[in-house]
Amino acid sequence: MPPKNKKKDGDDDAKFMRAARFGRVKNDLKMGFVGLPNVGKSTLTNLLAGANHAEAANYPFCTIDPNMVQAIVPDQKFKYLAETYKPPSVVPAVLKIVDIAGLIRGAAEGAGLGNAFLSHIAAVDGIFHLVRAFDSDEVIHVDDSVDPIRDLETIQSELCLKDKEALIKVLEKEKDRVRKEKGLSRSADVPLGDVFQSAYDKCVKLIDSNTPVQTHEDFSMGEVDCIRDFGLITTKPQIYVINMSKKSFLRKGNVWLPKIQTWVNEHGGGQIIPMSCEFEQELFDLAEDKAAQKAYIEKCEEEVKAMGLTGPGFAVKSVVPRLIRAGRASLCLQSFYTAGPKEVRAWTIMKGTLAPQAAGVIHTDFERGFIKAEVANFDDFKALHEGQASMAKVKEAGKYRQEGKTYVMQEGDIVVFMHNTTTAKKK
Repeated sequence: MPPKNKKKDGDDDAKFMRAARFGRVKNDLKMGFVGLPNVGKSTLTNLLAGANHAEAANYPFCTIDPNMVQAIVPDQKFKYLAETYKPPSVVPAVLKIVDIAGLIRGAAEGAGLGNAFLSHIAAVDGIFHLVRAFDSDEVIHVDDSVDPIRDLETIQSELCLKDKEALIKVLEKEKDRVRKEKGLSRSADVPLGDVFQSAYDKCVKLIDSNTPVQTHEDFSMGEVDCIRDFGLITTKPQIYVINMSKKSFLRKGNVWLPKIQTWVNEHGGGQIIPMSCEFEQELFDLAEDKAAQKAYIEKCEEEVKAMGLTGPGFAVKSVVPRLIRAGRASLCLQSFYTAGPKEVRAWTIMKGTLAPQAAGVIHTDFERGFIKAEVANFDDFKALHEGQASMAKVKEAGKYRQEGKTYVMQEGDIVVFMHNTTTAKKK
Protein backbone atom coordinates (compact mmCIF):
# COMPACT_ATOMS: atom_id res chain seq x y z
CA MET A 1 0.00 0.00 0.00
CA PRO A 2 1.36 3.48 -0.79
CA PRO A 3 2.78 5.24 2.28
CA LYS A 4 0.47 7.71 3.94
CA ASN A 5 1.63 11.29 4.24
CA LYS A 6 1.17 13.22 7.44
CA LYS A 7 -1.47 15.90 6.99
CA LYS A 8 -1.85 19.24 8.63
CA ASP A 9 -5.21 20.86 9.37
CA GLY A 10 -6.51 22.53 6.25
CA ASP A 11 -4.17 20.62 3.91
CA ASP A 12 -7.02 18.73 2.25
CA ASP A 13 -9.17 21.82 1.73
CA ALA A 14 -6.24 23.73 0.23
CA LYS A 15 -5.37 20.80 -2.04
CA PHE A 16 -8.93 20.36 -3.29
CA MET A 17 -9.49 24.08 -3.82
CA ARG A 18 -6.22 24.25 -5.77
CA ALA A 19 -7.18 21.30 -7.95
CA ALA A 20 -10.64 22.69 -8.75
CA ARG A 21 -9.58 26.31 -9.34
CA PHE A 22 -9.77 26.00 -13.13
CA GLY A 23 -13.24 24.43 -13.21
CA ARG A 24 -16.78 25.61 -13.66
CA VAL A 25 -18.61 27.14 -10.71
CA LYS A 26 -21.69 24.93 -10.64
CA ASN A 27 -23.44 22.54 -8.26
CA ASP A 28 -23.96 19.67 -10.72
CA LEU A 29 -20.35 18.91 -11.63
CA LYS A 30 -19.45 15.46 -12.99
CA MET A 31 -16.61 12.98 -12.51
CA GLY A 32 -15.59 10.78 -15.43
CA PHE A 33 -13.89 7.38 -15.50
CA VAL A 34 -10.88 7.44 -17.82
CA GLY A 35 -8.65 4.51 -18.68
CA LEU A 36 -7.71 1.89 -21.24
CA PRO A 37 -10.30 -0.68 -22.38
CA ASN A 38 -11.01 -3.57 -19.98
CA VAL A 39 -9.62 -2.00 -16.81
CA GLY A 40 -12.98 -2.10 -14.97
CA LYS A 41 -14.56 1.29 -15.73
CA SER A 42 -18.07 0.03 -16.50
CA THR A 43 -18.02 -2.46 -13.64
CA LEU A 44 -16.96 0.22 -11.18
CA THR A 45 -19.50 2.70 -12.57
CA ASN A 46 -22.21 0.10 -11.89
CA LEU A 47 -20.93 -0.44 -8.37
CA LEU A 48 -20.78 3.27 -7.57
CA ALA A 49 -24.34 3.72 -8.80
CA GLY A 50 -25.55 0.67 -6.90
CA ALA A 51 -27.22 -0.74 -10.02
CA ASN A 52 -26.27 -2.10 -13.40
CA HIS A 53 -26.61 1.09 -15.41
CA ALA A 54 -23.75 0.41 -17.82
CA GLU A 55 -22.92 -2.61 -19.94
CA ALA A 56 -19.91 -4.43 -18.53
CA ALA A 57 -18.44 -6.87 -21.04
CA ASN A 58 -15.07 -8.37 -21.79
CA TYR A 59 -14.19 -6.66 -25.04
CA PRO A 60 -12.74 -3.25 -25.98
CA PHE A 61 -15.12 -0.37 -26.70
CA CYS A 62 -18.17 -2.11 -25.17
CA THR A 63 -19.19 1.34 -23.93
CA ILE A 64 -19.50 3.44 -27.07
CA ASP A 65 -21.34 6.47 -25.73
CA PRO A 66 -20.68 8.15 -22.41
CA ASN A 67 -22.90 6.59 -19.78
CA MET A 68 -23.85 8.77 -16.81
CA VAL A 69 -25.13 7.52 -13.46
CA GLN A 70 -25.84 9.15 -10.13
CA ALA A 71 -24.08 7.74 -7.08
CA ILE A 72 -25.65 8.42 -3.70
CA VAL A 73 -23.18 10.24 -1.45
CA PRO A 74 -22.53 8.29 1.79
CA ASP A 75 -23.44 10.75 4.53
CA GLN A 76 -23.91 9.87 8.20
CA LYS A 77 -25.28 13.33 9.01
CA PHE A 78 -28.02 12.99 6.41
CA LYS A 79 -28.82 9.47 7.63
CA TYR A 80 -29.12 10.72 11.21
CA LEU A 81 -31.48 13.53 10.23
CA ALA A 82 -33.64 11.15 8.20
CA GLU A 83 -33.86 8.70 11.11
CA THR A 84 -34.70 11.53 13.50
CA TYR A 85 -37.43 13.25 11.45
CA LYS A 86 -38.74 10.08 9.71
CA PRO A 87 -40.38 12.10 6.91
CA PRO A 88 -42.23 10.51 3.96
CA SER A 89 -39.59 11.95 1.60
CA VAL A 90 -35.81 11.70 1.92
CA VAL A 91 -33.55 13.03 -0.84
CA PRO A 92 -29.79 12.36 -0.47
CA ALA A 93 -27.00 14.16 -2.29
CA VAL A 94 -25.66 12.48 -5.42
CA LEU A 95 -22.46 12.57 -7.45
CA LYS A 96 -22.79 12.40 -11.23
CA ILE A 97 -20.36 9.93 -12.78
CA VAL A 98 -19.69 9.34 -16.47
CA ASP A 99 -18.33 6.03 -17.76
CA ILE A 100 -16.21 7.00 -20.78
CA ALA A 101 -15.20 4.35 -23.31
CA GLY A 102 -11.55 3.27 -23.22
CA LEU A 103 -8.72 5.29 -24.67
CA ILE A 104 -5.81 3.66 -26.50
CA ARG A 105 -2.44 4.94 -27.62
CA GLY A 106 -2.87 7.32 -30.54
CA ALA A 107 -6.35 8.51 -29.56
CA ALA A 108 -5.28 12.14 -29.89
CA GLU A 109 -4.61 11.39 -33.57
CA GLY A 110 -7.86 9.45 -33.99
CA ALA A 111 -6.85 5.88 -33.08
CA GLY A 112 -9.50 3.61 -31.60
CA LEU A 113 -12.60 5.71 -31.09
CA GLY A 114 -10.23 8.66 -31.03
CA ASN A 115 -11.14 12.26 -30.48
CA ALA A 116 -14.75 11.44 -29.60
CA PHE A 117 -13.44 9.99 -26.32
CA LEU A 118 -11.29 13.02 -25.66
CA SER A 119 -14.27 15.31 -26.21
CA HIS A 120 -16.22 13.20 -23.68
CA ILE A 121 -13.38 13.67 -21.19
CA ALA A 122 -13.40 17.40 -21.87
CA ALA A 123 -17.11 17.47 -20.95
CA VAL A 124 -16.61 16.20 -17.39
CA ASP A 125 -15.24 18.27 -14.50
CA GLY A 126 -12.98 15.75 -12.77
CA ILE A 127 -11.29 12.48 -13.63
CA PHE A 128 -11.15 9.07 -11.98
CA HIS A 129 -8.03 7.70 -13.70
CA LEU A 130 -8.61 3.93 -13.47
CA VAL A 131 -5.56 1.71 -13.85
CA ARG A 132 -5.44 -2.08 -14.01
CA ALA A 133 -2.98 -3.81 -11.65
CA PHE A 134 -4.21 -7.41 -11.79
CA ASP A 135 -3.52 -10.41 -14.03
CA SER A 136 -6.38 -12.44 -15.48
CA ASP A 137 -6.59 -14.96 -18.32
CA GLU A 138 -10.32 -14.17 -18.56
CA VAL A 139 -10.01 -10.40 -19.06
CA ILE A 140 -7.95 -9.42 -22.09
CA HIS A 141 -5.67 -6.39 -22.05
CA VAL A 142 -5.63 -4.10 -25.06
CA ASP A 143 -1.79 -4.18 -25.06
CA ASP A 144 -1.63 -7.95 -24.32
CA SER A 145 0.12 -7.57 -20.97
CA VAL A 146 -0.45 -5.92 -17.59
CA ASP A 147 1.81 -2.95 -16.92
CA PRO A 148 0.18 -0.11 -14.92
CA ILE A 149 3.11 2.26 -15.46
CA ARG A 150 2.90 1.86 -19.22
CA ASP A 151 -0.88 2.37 -19.02
CA LEU A 152 -0.46 5.50 -16.90
CA GLU A 153 2.00 6.85 -19.45
CA THR A 154 -0.40 6.03 -22.30
CA ILE A 155 -3.39 7.83 -20.83
CA GLN A 156 -1.43 10.80 -19.52
CA SER A 157 0.35 11.17 -22.86
CA GLU A 158 -2.91 11.19 -24.80
CA LEU A 159 -4.43 13.82 -22.51
CA CYS A 160 -1.29 15.95 -22.73
CA LEU A 161 -1.12 15.60 -26.53
CA LYS A 162 -4.68 16.86 -26.74
CA ASP A 163 -3.77 19.80 -24.50
CA LYS A 164 -0.69 20.54 -26.61
CA GLU A 165 -2.97 20.74 -29.65
CA ALA A 166 -5.31 23.04 -27.71
CA LEU A 167 -2.43 25.32 -26.66
CA ILE A 168 -1.38 25.84 -30.28
CA LYS A 169 -4.91 27.03 -31.07
CA VAL A 170 -5.01 29.18 -27.91
CA LEU A 171 -1.82 30.98 -28.95
CA GLU A 172 -3.05 31.67 -32.48
CA LYS A 173 -6.40 32.87 -31.19
CA GLU A 174 -4.71 35.29 -28.77
CA LYS A 175 -2.41 36.61 -31.49
CA ASP A 176 -5.41 37.19 -33.77
CA ARG A 177 -7.20 39.02 -30.96
CA VAL A 178 -4.23 41.31 -30.32
CA ARG A 179 -3.72 41.98 -34.07
CA LYS A 180 -7.33 42.98 -34.44
CA GLU A 181 -7.24 45.13 -31.29
CA LYS A 182 -4.07 46.95 -32.34
CA GLY A 183 -4.73 46.97 -36.07
CA LEU A 184 -1.62 44.94 -36.89
CA SER A 185 -0.98 43.01 -40.09
CA ARG A 186 -0.79 39.21 -40.20
CA SER A 187 3.00 39.38 -40.65
CA ALA A 188 3.63 41.76 -37.73
CA ASP A 189 5.19 40.61 -34.45
CA VAL A 190 2.46 40.36 -31.85
CA PRO A 191 3.18 41.72 -28.33
CA LEU A 192 1.41 39.33 -25.96
CA GLY A 193 0.44 40.35 -22.42
CA ASP A 194 2.79 39.37 -19.60
CA VAL A 195 0.15 37.36 -17.72
CA PHE A 196 -0.98 35.46 -20.82
CA GLN A 197 2.61 34.72 -21.87
CA SER A 198 3.55 33.54 -18.39
CA ALA A 199 0.48 31.31 -18.08
CA TYR A 200 1.03 29.90 -21.56
CA ASP A 201 4.73 29.19 -20.99
CA LYS A 202 4.06 27.39 -17.70
CA CYS A 203 1.37 25.22 -19.31
CA VAL A 204 3.64 24.31 -22.23
CA LYS A 205 6.44 23.30 -19.86
CA LEU A 206 4.09 21.10 -17.82
CA ILE A 207 2.47 19.47 -20.84
CA ASP A 208 5.87 18.79 -22.44
CA SER A 209 6.90 16.95 -19.27
CA ASN A 210 3.67 14.87 -19.35
CA THR A 211 2.48 16.53 -16.13
CA PRO A 212 -1.15 17.62 -15.55
CA VAL A 213 -1.50 21.40 -15.39
CA GLN A 214 -3.76 21.20 -12.31
CA THR A 215 -0.95 19.77 -10.16
CA HIS A 216 1.17 22.94 -10.46
CA GLU A 217 1.03 25.25 -7.44
CA ASP A 218 2.87 28.32 -8.72
CA PHE A 219 0.12 30.09 -10.65
CA SER A 220 -0.98 33.64 -9.93
CA MET A 221 -4.71 34.44 -9.86
CA GLY A 222 -4.31 36.24 -13.19
CA GLU A 223 -2.68 33.17 -14.70
CA VAL A 224 -5.47 30.96 -13.34
CA ASP A 225 -8.03 33.21 -15.02
CA CYS A 226 -6.15 32.90 -18.32
CA ILE A 227 -5.72 29.14 -18.08
CA ARG A 228 -9.38 28.67 -17.23
CA ASP A 229 -10.17 29.95 -20.73
CA PHE A 230 -7.63 27.64 -22.39
CA GLY A 231 -9.97 24.64 -22.08
CA LEU A 232 -7.26 22.14 -21.13
CA ILE A 233 -8.16 18.60 -20.12
CA THR A 234 -5.30 18.31 -17.60
CA THR A 235 -6.62 21.23 -15.55
CA LYS A 236 -9.30 18.86 -14.23
CA PRO A 237 -8.90 17.36 -10.73
CA GLN A 238 -7.65 13.79 -11.05
CA ILE A 239 -7.83 10.80 -8.71
CA TYR A 240 -5.84 7.66 -9.50
CA VAL A 241 -7.87 4.50 -8.83
CA ILE A 242 -5.88 1.26 -8.86
CA ASN A 243 -7.90 -1.88 -9.65
CA MET A 244 -6.16 -4.85 -8.01
CA SER A 245 -7.02 -8.51 -7.58
CA LYS A 246 -9.10 -9.48 -4.57
CA LYS A 247 -6.07 -11.14 -2.93
CA SER A 248 -3.90 -8.03 -3.35
CA PHE A 249 -6.70 -5.83 -2.03
CA LEU A 250 -7.16 -7.96 1.08
CA ARG A 251 -3.45 -7.90 1.89
CA LYS A 252 -3.38 -4.17 1.13
CA GLY A 253 -0.67 -4.18 -1.49
CA ASN A 254 0.95 -5.65 -4.55
CA VAL A 255 4.19 -5.28 -6.49
CA TRP A 256 2.86 -2.38 -8.58
CA LEU A 257 1.66 0.04 -5.89
CA PRO A 258 5.08 1.46 -4.88
CA LYS A 259 5.95 1.93 -8.56
CA ILE A 260 2.61 3.67 -9.19
CA GLN A 261 3.19 5.95 -6.19
CA THR A 262 6.61 6.89 -7.57
CA TRP A 263 5.19 7.58 -11.03
CA VAL A 264 2.39 9.77 -9.65
CA ASN A 265 4.85 11.73 -7.51
CA GLU A 266 7.04 12.31 -10.56
CA HIS A 267 4.04 13.63 -12.52
CA GLY A 268 2.79 16.30 -10.15
CA GLY A 269 1.40 14.13 -7.35
CA GLY A 270 -2.19 13.18 -6.65
CA GLN A 271 -4.53 11.04 -4.60
CA ILE A 272 -4.22 7.27 -5.08
CA ILE A 273 -7.04 4.90 -4.07
CA PRO A 274 -6.31 1.16 -4.31
CA MET A 275 -9.40 -1.05 -4.67
CA SER A 276 -10.64 -4.29 -6.23
CA CYS A 277 -13.57 -4.57 -8.61
CA GLU A 278 -13.48 -8.33 -8.02
CA PHE A 279 -14.00 -7.89 -4.27
CA GLU A 280 -16.54 -5.08 -4.67
CA GLN A 281 -18.60 -7.05 -7.22
CA GLU A 282 -18.72 -10.16 -5.03
CA LEU A 283 -19.80 -8.02 -2.07
CA PHE A 284 -22.39 -6.14 -4.13
CA ASP A 285 -23.90 -9.36 -5.47
CA LEU A 286 -24.88 -10.20 -1.87
CA ALA A 287 -26.51 -6.80 -1.22
CA GLU A 288 -30.00 -8.30 -0.93
CA ASP A 289 -28.87 -10.67 1.84
CA LYS A 290 -27.20 -8.77 4.69
CA ALA A 291 -26.40 -11.98 6.57
CA ALA A 292 -24.62 -13.38 3.52
CA GLN A 293 -22.76 -10.10 3.07
CA LYS A 294 -21.61 -10.21 6.68
CA ALA A 295 -20.50 -13.84 6.26
CA TYR A 296 -18.55 -12.88 3.13
CA ILE A 297 -16.72 -10.10 5.00
CA GLU A 298 -15.93 -12.48 7.86
CA LYS A 299 -14.57 -15.05 5.38
CA CYS A 300 -12.33 -12.38 3.83
CA GLU A 301 -11.13 -11.35 7.29
CA GLU A 302 -10.18 -14.96 7.98
CA GLU A 303 -8.17 -15.00 4.75
CA VAL A 304 -6.36 -11.87 5.90
CA LYS A 305 -5.53 -13.42 9.27
CA ALA A 306 -4.26 -16.54 7.49
CA MET A 307 -1.76 -14.30 5.69
CA GLY A 308 -0.48 -13.19 9.10
CA LEU A 309 -1.88 -9.67 8.70
CA THR A 310 -3.60 -8.09 11.69
CA GLY A 311 -4.57 -4.66 12.98
CA PRO A 312 -7.05 -1.95 11.96
CA GLY A 313 -5.06 -1.22 8.80
CA PHE A 314 -6.14 -4.59 7.43
CA ALA A 315 -9.88 -4.24 8.08
CA VAL A 316 -12.00 -5.54 5.22
CA LYS A 317 -14.53 -3.07 3.88
CA SER A 318 -15.83 -1.60 0.66
CA VAL A 319 -13.90 1.28 -0.92
CA VAL A 320 -16.95 2.46 -2.91
CA PRO A 321 -18.06 5.06 -0.28
CA ARG A 322 -14.51 6.45 -0.16
CA LEU A 323 -14.41 6.78 -3.95
CA ILE A 324 -17.67 8.72 -4.04
CA ARG A 325 -16.60 11.04 -1.22
CA ALA A 326 -13.17 11.57 -2.80
CA GLY A 327 -14.68 12.44 -6.18
CA ARG A 328 -17.05 14.92 -4.59
CA ALA A 329 -14.31 16.50 -2.51
CA SER A 330 -12.06 16.87 -5.58
CA LEU A 331 -14.81 18.97 -7.19
CA CYS A 332 -15.09 21.13 -4.03
CA LEU A 333 -18.70 20.10 -3.46
CA GLN A 334 -20.38 19.94 -0.07
CA SER A 335 -23.87 19.59 1.42
CA PHE A 336 -26.29 21.56 3.50
CA TYR A 337 -29.59 20.17 4.78
CA THR A 338 -33.22 21.11 5.06
CA ALA A 339 -35.13 19.01 7.58
CA GLY A 340 -38.77 18.90 8.56
CA PRO A 341 -41.78 16.59 8.98
CA LYS A 342 -42.37 16.36 5.22
CA GLU A 343 -38.86 16.00 3.88
CA VAL A 344 -35.18 15.71 4.77
CA ARG A 345 -32.97 16.70 1.89
CA ALA A 346 -29.25 17.17 1.22
CA TRP A 347 -28.50 20.01 -1.18
CA THR A 348 -25.24 20.20 -3.11
CA ILE A 349 -23.24 23.43 -3.30
CA MET A 350 -19.61 24.37 -3.95
CA LYS A 351 -17.33 25.25 -1.06
CA GLY A 352 -17.35 28.97 -0.48
CA THR A 353 -20.99 29.46 -1.56
CA LEU A 354 -22.78 32.36 0.16
CA ALA A 355 -26.17 31.93 1.81
CA PRO A 356 -28.25 33.67 -0.92
CA GLN A 357 -26.71 31.50 -3.64
CA ALA A 358 -27.31 28.38 -1.53
CA ALA A 359 -30.95 29.44 -1.20
CA GLY A 360 -31.05 29.75 -4.98
CA VAL A 361 -30.18 26.05 -5.29
CA ILE A 362 -33.56 25.31 -3.71
CA HIS A 363 -35.40 27.88 -5.82
CA THR A 364 -34.26 30.91 -7.75
CA ASP A 365 -36.96 32.98 -6.03
CA PHE A 366 -35.32 32.23 -2.67
CA GLU A 367 -32.11 33.87 -3.82
CA ARG A 368 -33.89 36.83 -5.39
CA GLY A 369 -35.92 37.53 -2.25
CA PHE A 370 -33.32 36.39 0.33
CA ILE A 371 -33.72 37.98 3.77
CA LYS A 372 -31.71 35.73 6.08
CA ALA A 373 -30.73 32.16 6.83
CA GLU A 374 -31.60 30.46 10.11
CA VAL A 375 -28.76 28.01 10.68
CA ALA A 376 -27.95 25.20 13.11
CA ASN A 377 -24.71 23.27 13.18
CA PHE A 378 -25.35 19.53 12.80
CA ASP A 379 -23.14 18.63 15.77
CA ASP A 380 -25.07 21.07 17.97
CA PHE A 381 -28.37 19.59 16.81
CA LYS A 382 -27.21 16.04 17.49
CA ALA A 383 -25.93 16.95 20.96
CA LEU A 384 -28.94 19.01 22.01
CA HIS A 385 -32.19 17.88 20.36
CA GLU A 386 -32.88 15.11 22.94
CA GLY A 387 -34.59 12.88 20.41
CA GLN A 388 -37.02 15.55 19.27
CA ALA A 389 -37.57 16.11 15.57
CA SER A 390 -37.33 19.86 16.02
CA MET A 391 -34.92 22.72 16.70
CA ALA A 392 -36.58 23.67 20.01
CA LYS A 393 -33.75 22.50 22.27
CA VAL A 394 -31.13 23.95 19.94
CA LYS A 395 -32.84 27.34 20.14
CA GLU A 396 -33.10 27.11 23.93
CA ALA A 397 -29.34 26.54 24.10
CA GLY A 398 -28.70 29.62 21.97
CA LYS A 399 -27.16 27.57 19.17
CA TYR A 400 -29.66 28.58 16.47
CA ARG A 401 -28.19 31.44 14.47
CA GLN A 402 -29.40 34.05 12.03
CA GLU A 403 -27.02 34.72 9.15
CA GLY A 404 -27.11 37.33 6.41
CA LYS A 405 -26.09 37.70 2.78
CA THR A 406 -22.35 37.46 3.44
CA TYR A 407 -22.52 34.17 5.35
CA VAL A 408 -20.32 31.44 3.82
CA MET A 409 -22.12 28.10 3.99
CA GLN A 410 -20.40 25.35 5.98
CA GLU A 411 -20.46 21.59 5.43
CA GLY A 412 -23.38 20.12 7.40
CA ASP A 413 -25.38 23.32 7.98
CA ILE A 414 -29.08 22.68 8.70
CA VAL A 415 -30.87 25.68 7.25
CA VAL A 416 -34.20 27.46 6.90
CA PHE A 417 -34.10 30.32 4.41
CA MET A 418 -36.31 33.33 4.99
CA HIS A 419 -37.28 35.19 1.86
CA ASN A 420 -39.70 37.82 0.67
CA THR A 421 -40.39 36.99 -2.95
CA THR A 422 -42.66 39.02 -5.12
CA THR A 423 -43.49 38.47 -8.75
CA ALA A 424 -40.74 39.79 -10.96
CA LYS A 425 -41.65 43.04 -12.68
CA LYS A 426 -42.30 42.81 -16.38
CA LYS A 427 -39.92 44.79 -18.53
